[in-house]
Amino acid sequence: MTYTQGHHEPHGNGLGARLNWLRAAVLGANDGVVSTAGLVVGVAGATGDRGTLLTAGLAGLLAGSMSMAAGEYVSVSTQRDSEKAALATEKRELQETPEAELAELTGLLEGKGLSRKVAREAAVQLTERDALRAHAEVELGIDPDALTNPWHAAGASFLAFTVGALLPLLAIVLPPSSLRLLVTVLSVLAALALTGWWSARLGDAAPAPAVLRNMGGGAVAMAVTYVAGELLGAAGV
Repeated sequence: MTYTQGHHEPHGNGLGARLNWLRAAVLGANDGVVSTAGLVVGVAGATGDRGTLLTAGLAGLLAGSMSMAAGEYVSVSTQRDSEKAALATEKRELQETPEAELAELTGLLEGKGLSRKVAREAAVQLTERDALRAHAEVELGIDPDALTNPWHAAGASFLAFTVGALLPLLAIVLPPSSLRLLVTVLSVLAALALTGWWSARLGDAAPAPAVLRNMGGGAVAMAVTYVAGELLGAAGV
């Protein structure tokens, strides 16, 4: 019974981590849709040349996906370094002051709702099993065997952004020129409605506000860049 109590938290942490990764993938795809749509619609406001649109879209896709990957790599690397430093500190404290660490673990378990006696018993058993893991999971919320991986994060961000960016890119270059803008706008709004709905579901929130915000932001971005492209095209820039 005490073992189950002591190991309940990591399961929740694992689920939370998976949801965070999924949420990051949805948001990465959303960024790919919005930023690439804004770019290609803006260029479409200045020119209808398919080759120019394709070049601009591909450049935006590559720049955006690489930027997302690099940013995620740096961010997660920093997080991983912090996790490793926290584990090293905890390991040193366990070696230098084991009784104080046992008392600390007891207090943490007691704070989760266990009685003082049961918390002490659980702390002793967890410490005997694997003291560092017990403190990492209960005190720090870290699974020592599942530290964040910056390469996985970078790859996921790159892929998510690329998948999102492909939609407006294909929508702007594949249809005939007379339907190009309409197809792009409708495709982008549909994709933003989907990512808004899914992000709301992941957060257990009402989907309608998220969908409307997502679609509204994308619509504004495309309108602004299109008008800018029209003005620049008219000015001969």
